[in-house]
Amino acid sequence: MDFRTLEANEIEAKVKKVTDKGAVILLYKTARTDMDLLDETVGAENWWCDYKEIKGNLFCGITIQTPNGAVTKWDCGIESREDGEGNEKKGEASDAFKRAGFRWGIGRELYTAPLIFIPAEKMNISTTNGKSKTFDTFSVEKILYENKKISAISIINQKTGKRCFVWQKK
Repeated sequence: MDFRTLEANEIEAKVKKVTDKGAVILLYKTARTDMDLLDETVGAENWWCDYKEIKGNLFCGITIQTPNGAVTKWDCGIESREDGEGNEKKGEASDAFKRAGFRWGIGRELYTAPLIFIPAEKMNISTTNGKSKTFDTFSVEKILYENKKISAISIINQKTGKRCFVWQKK
């Protein structure tokens, strides 16, 4: 099963850590992106998922109907942080689904991303009681691949509308 690489608009960028010097950004995909790629690549009628709890951990299996029969790949998710609305379990199910998608190769190229560090001068950082935070959000402007590995990427600060990170493989 050969899934295409993710396009810039299919990749989410979230702030992992903020200091007074800047922020580390992580790239990720959503479960909806996985579902869309499964539909696009194998057809909506040729895949399905199942969930099982094993030793208190939620696992998701994505099954794809192949010419040689159905094949399932499983992985485990972790609960989301408490959001006050009870979505922790929903986050765990989504995480398990996305991780099972990685097993099939969906978005695996994200693991080849460089360290994405946005310097403080390219974003708004506030510090309270010695803890730095930002309300800025970021998005992938452009991404290029070579042999299913990221070869170039640029990130936009959505608050300012300005490019704040550019990287190209040497």
